Amino acid sequence: MILGRRIHEEERELRLPGEGEVLGVIVQMLGHERMKVLCADGYTRICRVPGRYKKRLWFREGDVVLVAPWDFQPKTKGDLIWRYTKSEVRKLKEMGHLDKLEEEYGEELA
Repeated sequence: MILGRRIHEEERELRLPGEGEVLGVIVQMLGHERMKVLCADGYTRICRVPGRYKKRLWFREGDVVLVAPWDFQPKTKGDLIWRYTKSEVRKLKEMGHLDKLEEEYGEELA
């Protein structure tokens, strides 16, 4: 067994975007806990990882994430608040939440 890898993804409740939240895909890692995210509402936002998640959530390019746009500068800035696993992405795709995002991203989401 390789340390750090999960053989079986644990089942957790699927978190859907609530009011004031939007789905997105990480397009580019900018460094310093900041990422460029293509969001389902058509905007590309510079998102940061809040302090409470810095050592708990790890992100990569191509990850499907949940973004909370800022009240101030909502079209350009936001916070990353959730990262979806592969099985959760499949469920979101079946429910139809990722259709618009796949069109904009240009690639199929895992």
